[in-house]
Amino acid sequence: MLFEDLSLSKSIQRAVFEEGYLNPTPIQEQSIPIVLSGRDLIGCAQTGTGKTAAFAIPIIHQLHRIVGSSKKAKQIRALIVTPTRELAVQIGQSFDTYAKYTNLTQLTIFGGVSQNPQVDTLKQGVDILVATPGRLLDLQKQGFLDLDHLHTLVLDEADQMLDMGFINDVKKIVKLTPKNRQTLLFSATMPIAIRELAEMFLRDPEKVEVSPVSSTAENVEQRIYFVEKTEKRNLLYHLIKNENLSNVLVFSRTKHGADNVVKALRKKDIPAEAIHGDKSQNARQRVLDAFKNKEVGVLVATDIAARGIDIDQLPFVINFDLPNIPETYVHRIGRTGRAGNGGIAISFCSKDEHPYWKDIQKLIKVDVKTIADHPYQWHAGSPEATEEKPKNSNRSGGAHKSRKSSASKQNKKRWY
Repeated sequence: MLFEDLSLSKSIQRAVFEEGYLNPTPIQEQSIPIVLSGRDLIGCAQTGTGKTAAFAIPIIHQLHRIVGSSKKAKQIRALIVTPTRELAVQIGQSFDTYAKYTNLTQLTIFGGVSQNPQVDTLKQGVDILVATPGRLLDLQKQGFLDLDHLHTLVLDEADQMLDMGFINDVKKIVKLTPKNRQTLLFSATMPIAIRELAEMFLRDPEKVEVSPVSSTAENVEQRIYFVEKTEKRNLLYHLIKNENLSNVLVFSRTKHGADNVVKALRKKDIPAEAIHGDKSQNARQRVLDAFKNKEVGVLVATDIAARGIDIDQLPFVINFDLPNIPETYVHRIGRTGRAGNGGIAISFCSKDEHPYWKDIQKLIKVDVKTIADHPYQWHAGSPEATEEKPKNSNRSGGAHKSRKSSASKQNKKRWY
């Protein structure tokens, strides 16, 4: 299928063509007609499948027809709620790109920066609002937001909003919108809380599932290193130095841990930066820009902050800490091997994390290569499966059973 087969307006097709996109990804191919039909939608898709365009393009098409060349004061007709500032910025940029040949305007709002410029733009009027929950509710309480004319509500990365404690805020936001709205919910996983949210706020939704969360990209080479917990930093330096790794995204479980990894690397003259929620928006953006421009060779991130990192040619991902939720492993290593490129995903597993690795293996069903030739192996030798699982292990629910599709091999370029 080609984008020109989706009955989109010529303005959108022109923007699509100029971006070099010819074929929609599976989630776009399935979701766009549903959104255009006005139905509510639950989309289950992991990072890198192109879901932003799956809702942005049909929303722009609908609003372009509704608003047209009207010179009336603009009103918020589409609201996209997403958990992090980085994701909000990324989504806002996507709307700007796809809507550049329409008269639609969008505003991205988030906390951590002055609200004054955001308020000034809201007073002028916008068609599309992309927002993080906290700043959205804050401005609404101050009387700067009117959602009475909303046509479409999108809840993006719903599982991450659950993990970040935003679900109650999301419920408050939904209650501020018209009951006859169209609601689109996208989530990489479908734990029970997200299913309950969908049942509460969506009306007879269509369900689309693409690239099941258990699948890992075939063009990503996976490696596992069993390492003493206290030697992880040494192993990281060893690999970066001896294998000449650059453009490396390292995942840490905690913000404090990310900062400590950066300090350890800098002591050994490795240019590294951390990105997490404790840093200001401006600081996070500077770090991300420096990494994209290859001014910094190693970026250490927490899972939440990494959701907004969009880099097509990222060659290396390293799990410094294994995630205690197996699906998160799939999302992490999905940061490499994108847009048809190859990639290498390296994981460090200490003794206390071995139960996590067993759960990951059960999910992905891939024979991951074990690298034993390194100086920091477990002193006890080969890993045993008898360790007690740490008490903080917490599995999320699985994915909805719904329509599935394998990745299209005809895509000229992925949409992110």
